[in-house]
Amino acid sequence: MDVIGSCGLLLPLLFHLVRARSTGEPLVDVLVDRYHIPRVCPREVQTEDFIRYHFNGSFHADGKKFDSSHDRGKAFISQVGLGRLITGMDRGLHGMCVNERRRITVPPHLAYGSIGTGGVIPPDAVLVYDVLLLDIWNAEDKVQIRKFGKPSGCNRTTAVSDFIRYHYNGTLLSGEVFDSSHSKNATYDTYLGQGDLIQGMEEGLLGMCVGERRIVIVPPFLGYGENGHGTEVPPQATLVFEVLLVDVFNPTDNVTVQVKEAPAGCSRRTASGDYVRYHYNGTFQDGTPFDSSYQRNSTYNTYIGLGKVIRGMDEALQGLCMGEKRRITVPPHKAYGEDGVGDLIPGSAVLIFDIHVIDFHNPKDPVEVRVTHKPQECSASSEPDDLIQYRYNCSLMDGTLLYSSDQMDSPSVTTLGANKVIWGLEEGLRGMCVGERREVVVPPHWGHGESGAGGVPRSAVLFFELELVDLQKGVPDGFMFVWLGDGPDPLFPAMDLNGDKEVPLEEFSTFIRLQIKEDKGRLRPGSDADAIIKDMFNNQDHNKDGKIVEHELQVQVDGEAEQGRRDEL
Repeated sequence: MDVIGSCGLLLPLLFHLVRARSTGEPLVDVLVDRYHIPRVCPREVQTEDFIRYHFNGSFHADGKKFDSSHDRGKAFISQVGLGRLITGMDRGLHGMCVNERRRITVPPHLAYGSIGTGGVIPPDAVLVYDVLLLDIWNAEDKVQIRKFGKPSGCNRTTAVSDFIRYHYNGTLLSGEVFDSSHSKNATYDTYLGQGDLIQGMEEGLLGMCVGERRIVIVPPFLGYGENGHGTEVPPQATLVFEVLLVDVFNPTDNVTVQVKEAPAGCSRRTASGDYVRYHYNGTFQDGTPFDSSYQRNSTYNTYIGLGKVIRGMDEALQGLCMGEKRRITVPPHKAYGEDGVGDLIPGSAVLIFDIHVIDFHNPKDPVEVRVTHKPQECSASSEPDDLIQYRYNCSLMDGTLLYSSDQMDSPSVTTLGANKVIWGLEEGLRGMCVGERREVVVPPHWGHGESGAGGVPRSAVLFFELELVDLQKGVPDGFMFVWLGDGPDPLFPAMDLNGDKEVPLEEFSTFIRLQIKEDKGRLRPGSDADAIIKDMFNNQDHNKDGKIVEHELQVQVDGEAEQGRRDEL
């Protein structure tokens, strides 16, 4: 039978007279005045019950007090109905509720009779007891459990040898609080089934789910018994615990992983030595959050398998795909152990991480290039010094778009090999034909590195979608013009178009443009042709008289040319 709750019997009687005569006549039986009855009474005193109560005893005749448990500072404990009390009290206490107050008037023949006792109670005394019932139990009582607030999902319940963390409010059956973990702002942490708790709590805490609430009622002989506990729990007290289970684990537990979302087509998984960027929400088992990368608007970045994170996460972060979502449960012996972390992580706390892997790479990773479209005709492919135009989308590996040439007025332009773009993009743009499309994965050590860049997170792997729009073959760095084969030999007579032994700027410009038109030579692309030709002329006009003569003409040679000899004027 439950001792507390809202389903108890309401006792409407305010007065109870047992075989009494009419007013004015001598009492023949006990007179009971139930002057305070609790609203809820789940249990009444029955024969053979043990009770604990306070009383004041006085004489009916003059109201003089002859005894009081209050004065002794200790409640009275007895068993009802077995002759351990005077007959009048055995009768008068019957049917009483915890927290009920009664005034019990006992005639002499049901008390100490015509003899009295010990010089305290005179012969033929009518006694009046003012009683407050504090506790009731029976030798046949067992631990009572009332479950409420049980979570909808419960994958695990407490068992012997588990370590649990729980909050509780502890009261006596009368409702008096004797202890509370909430007031200490700390859970009570203990092993189950190892004798660290009173026997009643060992039983009452078994089979609980995290987040479950229970009321556990422990009879005195399964609690602190005859001795009580300090000044808080009196002897032979029934204990009522309102319990909330916060955490449970077993020392044999391992890290558990639940895959919540796995991307299709996972060609590579994380391994020891990889560098991983992931978002996470960290909670305790009861759902209380303790940390979140989302709130900081920044991924957590770390190497795995090298002891850079708690041991449980080091294990659980291996074997993941980019974009994968997992729930990782880490027992404390693979997290922060018995000490916890300051005010953030309590000691012996199980941690739950809901993670989303954004990207990962290895410091040894090369740039990955995949051709998605190749034109049938390809007369030339991009190489260093070439001026190229290209379209691109640059995204993170989770699909977040960072930049796009489509957001600009025209395709992007760069000279390969001129250090104008990140190394990984440079690598991805090499060897392309006009019209070719590629997907290029650039690890951070080929991209913006650990520092990131405007809009690019630190240590981010970048994904480029590329299309080569235009290609102008270039000239080696430091050159303004090169021959595409062997130049005229001798050069000066070919340049002296009118044969007057002098070559002014206009004649020099005509000659160079003719070589370009006939595909015999090439100017540096992307620059103003008139300006380049004028610079070339000035380089040969040593005396700065506005014309070149034969002895001024000099030719530079690039010995590392890929196609024959490359000369520049």
